[in-house]
Amino acid sequence: MKAVLAFSGGLDTSICVPLLRDDEEYGYDEVVTVAVDVGQSGEELEKARNKAADIGVEHHEVDAVEEFAERFLAPLVRANGSYEGYVLGTAVSRPIIAEKVVQVARETGASALVHGCTGRGNDQFRFENVFRGLMPDAEVIAPIREYSLTREEEIEMAEHYGVHVDATREEPWSIDENLWSRSIEGGLLEDPGNEPPESIFEWTASPGDAPEEPETVEITFEEGVPVALNGDERSLVDIIRELNYVAGEHGVGRTDIVEDRILGFKARENYEHPAATVLLEAHCDLERLTLTRRQLKHKSTAEAEWAELAYQGLVHEPLYEDLNALIGSTQKAVNGTVTLKLHRGTATVTSRESPDSLHRDDLASFESDEDQSGAEGAVRFHGFQG
Repeated sequence: MKAVLAFSGGLDTSICVPLLRDDEEYGYDEVVTVAVDVGQSGEELEKARNKAADIGVEHHEVDAVEEFAERFLAPLVRANGSYEGYVLGTAVSRPIIAEKVVQVARETGASALVHGCTGRGNDQFRFENVFRGLMPDAEVIAPIREYSLTREEEIEMAEHYGVHVDATREEPWSIDENLWSRSIEGGLLEDPGNEPPESIFEWTASPGDAPEEPETVEITFEEGVPVALNGDERSLVDIIRELNYVAGEHGVGRTDIVEDRILGFKARENYEHPAATVLLEAHCDLERLTLTRRQLKHKSTAEAEWAELAYQGLVHEPLYEDLNALIGSTQKAVNGTVTLKLHRGTATVTSRESPDSLHRDDLASFESDEDQSGAEGAVRFHGFQG
């Protein structure tokens, strides 16, 4: 029997391999691991590659960076994707990872699909929705959930099986990263009352240690999608990577929130997302210049529904496609350039311009010589029934 495992090389997925092979309950004689490149660092991919070699399994690495950006991140920007202040980085990466795991399972003739999610988090929903939808005859296995393992028990199990893992009892962090964001959770971070140690952050400088001099960046959008940075046309992947570095140096893009998980309970989460912070701030601002009042009002409703579907991993739900069509229609006029100042943890819009701007100097300016008397009728009956 053969099982295919979504594999990061971290604690959870590393423990899954010996459990699948050696435990009497599973008894899989062959395990195939799959690492999907969605823009995480080369070190992370190398870690997964080396870990698979150490454990002695067949390993596949799938490049999905460009597809991830085009299929998931471009729609996210257009939808101003945010769930309770979380920019949805891990959430939108899971469906494409699950799709690629299914693809490898079909290619290798596997009968089981495996993930390393716990029974407390969101990712189990995101993976299994895709697994069951695309490969309904496969057995879906979640060893960490099925054994109800704690992080401490997993570390002990790794020691028992002789599997080297980076997580320690002092720093038992569960970390996930992709092109859009980096999440850090576990250990003392689970208590909302604990201040996160500076050591958990890798993408962002501490705002207090960031450069004293601000830096300016210009983002150009076409139909709601970033197409140029500082006047240079770039791919979306390149723009995100550059902004992660530049904005991260200025301490931009940290989020520390208490989040409502799919299961209904609240959990403390820490994220880093420099490029996402800059791009979403710029996009929202450009929309306020180019969309009508009614478009903005009704788009905000669509955005909330879009974010909830994305958070839950329901990207194959027909409504998700419908919402993308509606949101996409609004983006025809979202063209132009937004300038932002990056300074010690903040990304502040300083100017914006668009060929589709709805701003009218002749109507809005105090210096306009346009006849103002026409407003009298509207003012006369404003609040008439109040």
